[in-house]
Amino acid sequence: MSEQVEYTERRDGPEDGHVRVRLDLSYDGRDFSGWAKQAAGRRTVQGEIEDALRTVTRAGERTYELTVAGRTDSGVHARGQVAHVDLPGEVWEEHREKLLRRLAGRLPHDVRIWRVAEAPAGFDARFSAVWRRYAYRVTDHPGGVDPLLRGHVLWHDWTLDVEAMNAASVALLGEHDFAAYCKRREGATTIRTLQELSWERDADGIVTATVRADAFCHNMVRSLVGALLFVGDGHRPVEWPGKVLAAGVRDSAVHVVRPHGLTLEEVGYPADELLAARNREARNKRTLPGTACCG
Repeated sequence: MSEQVEYTERRDGPEDGHVRVRLDLSYDGRDFSGWAKQAAGRRTVQGEIEDALRTVTRAGERTYELTVAGRTDSGVHARGQVAHVDLPGEVWEEHREKLLRRLAGRLPHDVRIWRVAEAPAGFDARFSAVWRRYAYRVTDHPGGVDPLLRGHVLWHDWTLDVEAMNAASVALLGEHDFAAYCKRREGATTIRTLQELSWERDADGIVTATVRADAFCHNMVRSLVGALLFVGDGHRPVEWPGKVLAAGVRDSAVHVVRPHGLTLEEVGYPADELLAARNREARNKRTLPGTACCG
């Protein structure tokens, strides 16, 4: 997840004398141990980009740390990822015109930055986002997955009823505590607003889940997909995913599907004049209506 967005908070804007720069990027996640930097020897997307930035800006030992819209787990791909980095003003002025091409020359072929631009006031790649959209791709073809797509499509060895999966998805939409579909993290809320969850089979037989929410907790998309695949192949009734959600606890029958079928497709942001307000709002810990306690 994955799809997680729980990590250390940052200040609202860049330090004095710095410029906030937005990066739009994509990567093939199969050979990465996720987005976030880890112990030495573990290859990550953040680590590769920060190393490349350090090299092309001749920063020496200094690291310009990235903030990302959604930290993906090991094996998860991204087509429309967004990050920001705060650079000293003089560094940005020196490199802004050639930074994109220089990064292309330093980055490995499985991660690409497509756009580098000064961010508008109030922009934060994580906190200013109003939604993230993922796609999960699966095939139930009896022969398996097209070899050219094997790194991006899951094979499910049962025929899937897409209509039943869409019917089961309806009960999951809206604002809920998704504790039943998330791996809990200390001090982090599992309340999310699921804005879209739909399934469609294309002409090649690939079944794609489109999943859009204001944010995702750890393993949420892959758990939702796992539950709905059980409905699609007839192992569980249409009502089951909604009942799991209502129970509010992890169900051992909910299978977290493999990461390679998951791709972060797009991150949505409000109009520039609303960025700062969204930034502040997103930092508040959420509660469901009627659950807030007096203080």
